[in-house]
Parts: sequence; structure tokens; C-alpha cells
Amino acid sequence: MIERIIGISLRNRLGVTMAAVVLVVLGWVALFQLPIDAMPDVTTVQVQILTKAPALGPVEIEQFITRPVENAMSGLPNLEQIRSTSRYGLSAVTVVFKEGTDIYFARNLVEQRLSVAQEAIPSGIDRPEMGPITTGLGEVFHFVLEGEGYSAMELRTILDWDIAYRLRSVPGVVEVNTWGGQAKQYQVLVDPARLLAYRLTLPQVFEAVERNNLNRGGGIIEKGGEAYVIRGEGMVSGIEDLEKVVVGVTSEGTPILVKHVGEVREGPMLRIGGATRNGNGETVIGLVLMLQGENARQVVDRVKRALAEIQPSLPKGIRIVPYYDRQNLVSRVIATVSKNLIEGGFLVIAVLLLLLGNLRGGLIVASAIPLSMLAAFIGMVQAGISGNLMSLGAIDFGLIVDGSVVMVENILRNISAKKLRDEDRGEAIARAAKEVGRPIVFAVGIILIVYLPILTLSGIEGKMFRPMAWTVVFAVAGSLLLSLTLVPVLCSLVFLGEVKEKETWLMRLAHRAYRPVLDRAMAHPRLTICRGDLPGGRIRPST
Repeated sequence: MIERIIGISLRNRLGVTMAAVVLVVLGWVALFQLPIDAMPDVTTVQVQILTKAPALGPVEIEQFITRPVENAMSGLPNLEQIRSTSRYGLSAVTVVFKEGTDIYFARNLVEQRLSVAQEAIPSGIDRPEMGPITTGLGEVFHFVLEGEGYSAMELRTILDWDIAYRLRSVPGVVEVNTWGGQAKQYQVLVDPARLLAYRLTLPQVFEAVERNNLNRGGGIIEKGGEAYVIRGEGMVSGIEDLEKVVVGVTSEGTPILVKHVGEVREGPMLRIGGATRNGNGETVIGLVLMLQGENARQVVDRVKRALAEIQPSLPKGIRIVPYYDRQNLVSRVIATVSKNLIEGGFLVIAVLLLLLGNLRGGLIVASAIPLSMLAAFIGMVQAGISGNLMSLGAIDFGLIVDGSVVMVENILRNISAKKLRDEDRGEAIARAAKEVGRPIVFAVGIILIVYLPILTLSGIEGKMFRPMAWTVVFAVAGSLLLSLTLVPVLCSLVFLGEVKEKETWLMRLAHRAYRPVLDRAMAHPRLTICRGDLPGGRIRPST
């Protein structure tokens, strides 16, 4: 089979060359499609269920919300673990699924059970909601909102209703979380003395505000071939509308309005935390969360462009100041990896030229490095592996060029110092390539087998090291295919005319130092297999 592959490649040199061109094109496209990140994402397949209950403490949250949600989620297919956190006003339940479970399938299962959980939760509490489709490395961009003369409530309102709203429409952004500031509310501060004077109760005020904050439809009236839509508009649009809401009537029939029993004003929601920056007082923070599986560098670039478009539309004096940018980290990591790969590639090429002693042969072997990397990029995109410090930084160019070095060196040995015609040269190249084809396959196969234990890892270890192993496997497998197909073809195209194989000065120095040792070892075989580790330098036979 191996000899047939070599023979077919040499008989179809044009086809092999065109296939190499296609490999370059596909690999170049895959390089730009490859998700780029700083490190592997070791987050498990998980779905978060969040429930807000501002009036409950941690004990009540655990009793009335967290426990019913956990009970509803138990028994899901592919379920691996359920863990939870109960805090003041918030319940967070994390449902972990087995590795390999599709995240959207997992969320569908959780959504089906949320109705069961809602029935077990007391009325008056918000419905449990699933968290965004992101991972532990999803926070890709952080920024603060600053503006002299603006209160924390005004900054938070601008962030919630302008900036965050527009950033959520950026492709690859799944959510924008806001920290700090004061969330704006319209509040009715009821005076108990006035309520008592008007003989009203607090539930009556609640019901009146809720009932008068609605729009109602009343049908249509047809007249003269036209239809008039009838509806009642009662939606509150500001403080004045709230003040005019009717709570009740006096004994004389005079309406009692909200402003008669209390004060209506803008105020902050109940706070359970805050945010500061550099000790300079309170600030408002925005956290951009990336959709799971997206390219962090591209998402951050889109967010930056969106913020540049948003900035001119903000009120005068408002500034968006980034303080964490994943793109900077990714760019530094990729720069480090690229620097190491380029330096390693040039070092391998230099060593090849020094050892092979043939410029054309060295360049043929060196061509296997970029082509194997392009093949690895194609495999990484198809396997959903991101390019990061672990996956790309583990590539060893010495492993990649092993097969090509053996192939080129054997072809050089067979065709050098011989006056061959073009027909004979082609047969000599085919014969030399077939001689080492099987040894190359077995040697590279042994290298690939070494990575099999890493490919069997699971859990966090698997997420950390399996991408590295798969990347090396893709690159080495691509180099093996190239050494059996493209390398012999390039040798037949490049090694024309007189081809000489000569030792380089480095190899001559190595032989000059090695040959005397070899001659002495061959002349004294028994002494060679013994070691002189006894006192006085006496020789003891090795066991």
C-alpha cells in the first residue's frame, strides 16, 4: 500500500502539485477561521439557573428556591453534577452535564424542567432563568463609565439602557453584565399618617398603581366605511403620571390620588454591592461576555468598533474607559507562539542545510514545515480546537521533518555521483522512495502512538492537554502524507542535471571525532560491553 501511494504520486506529479496548492488555500482559509484564545477553556458543559428574590435571605433562598430547583433538575439525561449557591436575594444552581453533551441540547433539557421548578417555588418570586451561553473564559472585555457631574444612578442608567443594549447586538456577544452604580426606580414613599387619615391600606396603593399602569383595548367603531380603534392608555411614563393614579375616593366622592398619600420620586434599587476604581470613589463597570465557541480576538475587535460608534452619541462628558482587553492578552500569547515557531522553523532549516549538504534538498525538507502546519490548522478547525499557548506551542518541528529528511537523504544517496538519464533518474527516485517508505510510516506511527494516552484523558486534564495532542497528531500525520507524496515529487522536479552529495564541514568534524571511537569499539567488543566502575579502574563485566 505504501509503495503504491509513492508510485501513484510520482506518476501523477501534476495532480500531487495541484493537491498541495489546494492544501495551501484550505489551510490559509482555516487559519483565519481558527478560534484564537490565550489558553484552553477547561469549563465543563454546564447550565446556570439564576433566580432573584430580593426579600429573602440565604436560609430562605436555600429553602424556598435552591432546593426545589435542584429537585426539579435531578435525573436529567447525561447529568453529572448539580451544585448551588444561595446568597442574599439570589439563588444560583449550576447543572453540569457529561463531557461531549451539546450545550444547546443541555439547555433544552433544563428549560423543560424549569416549569416544574416554578410550580414548587412560592408565588411572588421571579421565575428561574438560565444564564448566558458562555464559559469561565467568557469575560473578554471590561470597561468603566466615567463622567464628571453625573451621579452613580445616571451612569448606571446610561450603561443599562444605551451602551449595554447596543453591545448585545454585536455578533459573538451573548450578554453584557453591569456592576456598581444605582439602578433607577420610580418609588412611592407612602406616609402612614396620610393612609390612616384617608382610611386606606398599603395593599390598596399597590393594587392601584399596578391596575393603573396598563393599556386596554376596547374594540372598534365602524363609521362611514372607516374603523376607529378604541383603547385606554394608562401606561405610566413619569413621576407626574404616578402622582395622578387614583387610589380611592372620599365619602364626598373626591378622588384620592397617590400624591395625596405619599411622595413619588426617582430612587435607587436596594443595593447589595458596589464597585470602585483605584480608590477614587464609586464607578460603573460593564462586562462583555462572549458566546461559547466564538473567536475571542474577533469578538473583542467587534466590541471596540461598536464602542467607537457609541461614544459620539453619549451625553457630553461621558467616557468609556476599558481596563481589561482579552485581545491584548491573546495578541501577546500569539506573538510569543509565533516568535517561537518562526525561530524554531529557521533553526530546523539551518540545521537541515548544515547536515544535508544540499541546498535544494534542504529547501524541500523545510517546505514540509509550513505545509504540515496548514494541514494542522485544517484539522483543528474541523475538530473545534482553538489556537492557544498549549495547542500551538507544543508543536515540535523536529518531529514534523523526520520523514522528509529520511526520504530526501535516501533519494540523494541513490542519484548522486551517478550519470543518469531522465528516465533512469525517475526510476531511481521511485526505488529510493519505496526503500524508506515503510520505515518512515512505522517511525512516524510510533511517534503518534506516544500521544494516545494523552488523547484518552478526560475531565479538566483532557480539556487542557487533548487539544495539544490532537494538534501534534494533525501536524505529524500531515507531514507523513507529504513525505510519501509531495516530497518524492518535488525531488523528481528539482533534482535535475548533476546532483552531488557531499559532507558538510559539520559532518566531517563529527565523523573525525566519531570514527576513532567506533574503530576502537569494534576492535575490542568485549571491552565495549563492560564498564569500569570498580575501585582502581578494574573492568567488571556488565550484567
